Amino acid sequence: MRIKKVTVINPSGLHAKPALDFNKAACKFRSEIKVKKLGDDPQEGNGKSMINIMAMHLSKGTEIEIVAEGEDELNAVETLAALIGGGFGEV
Repeated sequence: MRIKKVTVINPSGLHAKPALDFNKAACKFRSEIKVKKLGDDPQEGNGKSMINIMAMHLSKGTEIEIVAEGEDELNAVETLAALIGGGFGEV
């Protein structure tokens, strides 16, 4: 199992377009992927579900953990954390 903590930097958070981009990237991996929202309103969702990601209301400044378990877990966590850290090209 691999876990990486990142902060959402997009000005509008993970709205539809970045949530879709995250979902598409996550679905390329064989590992099980979860997203955990940290802080006052902790939540957890399936990283391969755009609906779960959007339902967590991941606004700018929200700390999350990306958790992957499976044969390509390291690559999955690093790739998805880079997407979040890079602001999906919006920053």
